[in-house]
Amino acid sequence: MQLIGFARVSTNSQDLANQLKMLEDFGCSKVFNGKQSGTSKENEIKLKELVDYVREGDTVVVTKLDRLGRSLKSILETIQQITDKRATLKTLDGAIDTTNSSPFAQAQLNLIGTFAQLERDLIVQRTTEGRDAAKNKGVKFGRKSVLTEEQRQSIKKKLSKGATVYALAKEYEVSRQTIMRVRDQN
Repeated sequence: MQLIGFARVSTNSQDLANQLKMLEDFGCSKVFNGKQSGTSKENEIKLKELVDYVREGDTVVVTKLDRLGRSLKSILETIQQITDKRATLKTLDGAIDTTNSSPFAQAQLNLIGTFAQLERDLIVQRTTEGRDAAKNKGVKFGRKSVLTEEQRQSIKKKLSKGATVYALAKEYEVSRQTIMRVRDQN
């Protein structure tokens, strides 16, 4: 059985030293750490390294639960991966301790799962409502076109007269792919 730490700060300007010291003082023999956002691909990679390293009987230790990630859903997924390996998780602030298998501790984990799903559903609902409201106000989504409608018409006319895609891309300072999209539009 081994105590394995995980420390994270969100930006390069933040300092990991306090978390690393707390984990070392607690007795962690190995600490995975990094400076990356909890929602980033880098954090997923660091968490995968941690989970891959963990063995049955190990305890993963974090200073606070939010060090595992920003969304409750991703935190719960990580907790599940750790428990699937028959390892446990403990936060130094006392919020979570899966080494305790009492009914109260299990109920606490289930409540966290319920709130994670609620959080996800609310985010989806708010995002959908906001997008619909913006569309109703005439907001266009996506990147702005690099070409005006007049330029598009001019390109189509020049193409019909034999101009090459390459020459037009150079003339309008756009990629050949942009010219081909204009050409292929009906």
